[in-house]
Amino acid sequence: MSKKAFPLRIQSDVLAAMQRWADDDLRSLNAQIEYVLRDALVKQGRVKLVQKVVTEVVPSDQEKT
Repeated sequence: MSKKAFPLRIQSDVLAAMQRWADDDLRSLNAQIEYVLRDALVKQGRVKLVQKVVTEVVPSDQEKT
């Protein structure tokens, strides 16, 4: 998948809120904006979610208790 640079005009208060959200989720601002846009597209049925990555954490047998 290729990425394309795109200038975005956005109100400063919206941008600040997105930055705080990105910081909370440990994402870059750009990644957070992409996440929100992608989520909205899926929820509105504009695109289909093809693959969802799930990470399952299980205790290892070598872990000392």
